[in-house]
Amino acid sequence: MMSSISDLHLQVAKEAARHAGSLIMELQGRASISEKAINNLVTEADLEAQEKIIKMIREHFPEHDIIAEEQDLSTSRSATELWIIDPLDGTNNFAHTIPHFCISIAYARSGQVATGAVFDPVRGEMFTAVEGKGAFLNGVPISVSKAPFLREAIVATGFYYDRGAVMRRTLNSIEKLFEANIHGIRRFGSAALDLCWVACGRFDAYFEYKLSTWDFAAGMLILKEAGGHCTDQKGGRLDLESTGIAASNGKFHNQFLNIVG
Repeated sequence: MMSSISDLHLQVAKEAARHAGSLIMELQGRASISEKAINNLVTEADLEAQEKIIKMIREHFPEHDIIAEEQDLSTSRSATELWIIDPLDGTNNFAHTIPHFCISIAYARSGQVATGAVFDPVRGEMFTAVEGKGAFLNGVPISVSKAPFLREAIVATGFYYDRGAVMRRTLNSIEKLFEANIHGIRRFGSAALDLCWVACGRFDAYFEYKLSTWDFAAGMLILKEAGGHCTDQKGGRLDLESTGIAASNGKFHNQFLNIVG
């Protein structure tokens, strides 16, 4: 019975993400844009995609709680049955017609993420995971890279909208990573995809100092199920209340934390 319930959660998450992805692609280049705060954009696509996702979840699970980026109802992250939605992760990319963004949907039980789906509508890539059952890309199992040392890593990062202390801390860590002779740094603008790309071995590690629950909930599970390691930026347990993240293939995590932690 539990397996069939988990399958239904995943099916709903995948279908909702695909429908939202189709809508977003239809609106690219013509969606209205506004600012929630300086450098923090919201578009017509964010709002319409979120409405579609919530409607589809409610059709199957009317009693479940929902947290969504454009409609945070201050629901407890430890709610018994909770859906966590980012209808368009990478809004700035989308608004500037940069083809790198995604839809992220997670389902959690009492603060523990049990199901995750991240859909990249540009590439048609659906990353999924159910707790204890592995991680997949378009139905094919994925796993993290085998890079044994930080010096062999491509590291992804992200910047919060703040242009003050968080930005300077990120830049300082990037400088230290280059001093450690890593292969390179990438900043693509979608936390959920950054995590999924670590999960499938395209990146070897990722860090960011300021995130919201919907940015990483699904990607965190997908990475863990792919054999990766996630902590908060100080090396503590990563949970739905965390605001920063350090993720890697697990081979050099402590060394990574010594630089970015």
